[in-house]
Amino acid sequence: MKTTNPTGTGIEMPEPKYRERTAFGMPGFGFALAELAVFAVGAALVVIGAVAGTIALVVLGALAALLAAIAFHGLTIVAPNEARVVQFLGRYIGTVRQDGLRWVLPLTTRTAVSTRIRNHETSVMKVNDADGNPIDIAAVVVWQVQDTARAVFEVDDFVQFVATQTEAGVRHIANRYPYDSYSSGNRSLRDNAEEITEQLSVELTERVASAGVRIVEARFSHLAYAQEIAQAMLQRQQAGAVVAARRQIVDGAVGMVDLALKRLSEEEVVELDEERKAAMVSNLLVVLCSDRPANPVVNTGTLYQ
Repeated sequence: MKTTNPTGTGIEMPEPKYRERTAFGMPGFGFALAELAVFAVGAALVVIGAVAGTIALVVLGALAALLAAIAFHGLTIVAPNEARVVQFLGRYIGTVRQDGLRWVLPLTTRTAVSTRIRNHETSVMKVNDADGNPIDIAAVVVWQVQDTARAVFEVDDFVQFVATQTEAGVRHIANRYPYDSYSSGNRSLRDNAEEITEQLSVELTERVASAGVRIVEARFSHLAYAQEIAQAMLQRQQAGAVVAARRQIVDGAVGMVDLALKRLSEEEVVELDEERKAAMVSNLLVVLCSDRPANPVVNTGTLYQ
């Protein structure tokens, strides 16, 4: 049976069959002392029975020592931020998360699963963006095991599963957006990294949910054009920057010229006909928009000479 997540990514994962539950267990120090006492009593009964020639005491002491030894097998040590997945004859019976010396059912197998927060950094991958341009991209994912039963029983190796799904998610996100957008309103990997990494976190959460893993954060750690087109794209970016700067300079120059004409007219400094206004506008725009210093020409005659 498969389920589709309703977030629009179209990722389908099998429905998990296992859920983590708490295994039966008790503090281990008391059981350890009790088992040692029972074992010592059993051994003493065996010795006393052997000396006295009483078979019943020997059998009773042997049974007590055997039971103590079997019960002793139920002791397990759980480290901080670590869990023990307990199985009895291949059947999952629960998980022990409380750290310290614990006692669970004997004759069980216990698989250690770390619940610490981990980092996974992908290698630098070459993928095509939405425009078909090759880019180099890498990401860092912070993750943690949330459901130990799923992590152990739903996938073969949950660490490798997270690594593989992270790479697949990064490639999928990179294919959906261009590296750089040259039109307003369109999102790009370079300009909208925060929003896109949030989508990456959502997608990775869906991908690794079957393994009982929680994604804490996902971020791009490397983002650049591939080497074969880097120089051409750099020139394109430089040209775009020059055009944008020129547009801003022209807008500012037009505003300054308009302000100058209004001030001259309002304060009646000088009266200019349309031809002289056009000449003044031309001269001011040349001075303001030029990327080189202008050489002034001093007119010693009249305004019309």
